[in-house]
Amino acid sequence: MGKDVIIALDFSDAEEVYAFLDNFKGEKPYVKIGMELFYSEGPDIVREIKRRGYRLFLDLKLHDIPNTVKKAMRALSSLDVDMCNVHVAGTIEMMRAALEGLKRADGTRPKLIGVTQLTSTSEERMQKELLIDASMNDAIVKYAQNAKEAGLDGVVCSPLEAEMVKKACGGDFITVTPGIRFADSAGDDQSRITTPEKAKETGSDYIVVGRPITGASDPVAAYRRCVKEFVD
Repeated sequence: MGKDVIIALDFSDAEEVYAFLDNFKGEKPYVKIGMELFYSEGPDIVREIKRRGYRLFLDLKLHDIPNTVKKAMRALSSLDVDMCNVHVAGTIEMMRAALEGLKRADGTRPKLIGVTQLTSTSEERMQKELLIDASMNDAIVKYAQNAKEAGLDGVVCSPLEAEMVKKACGGDFITVTPGIRFADSAGDDQSRITTPEKAKETGSDYIVVGRPITGASDPVAAYRRCVKEFVD
């Protein structure tokens, strides 16, 4: 499976997004739109980015009753996104309903991945606040196995957990890993982080990189550095 770098477009409005993407000239990096941008700009920004020829991961982390998620996924699938996600905690039934909603009339669908535990969540918080008594590693593996049983293409997990997810679910099971920082970058609000180079070693298929690229003085150079360290 090929590896790729996904840029998290964590901007507040469309104007900032388009100005950022204009830096890349002929390059078309894989990009991610999250909740802030989607909720402020709506589906039109997805349509415009797709019109410009970008692959797009729509990161809305759906988590609701199965029927609601199924109908929401039907709407998202019509936007021609390449990847979207749900929270694995929503249960296997909910994930299966999401897959049903994503199927288009021609039989195609976007990739669907499941969020295991947010990279801002430490093991201590998971156990104390969420009342999950398992270790972080055991919880991640179980969530990944549930996602695979439901028919999902992969999971979102920390790059520190990608290797064990692959071991538990197979090499074709996709691992999408946020929490990526250069060795000389600050950690910000992430708890379980690593470098692009280390993520490559541990089996990540896609790394999601936001501030180290979007906040760089030269975002194109920062993107190319990520590609060099993770893909090349």
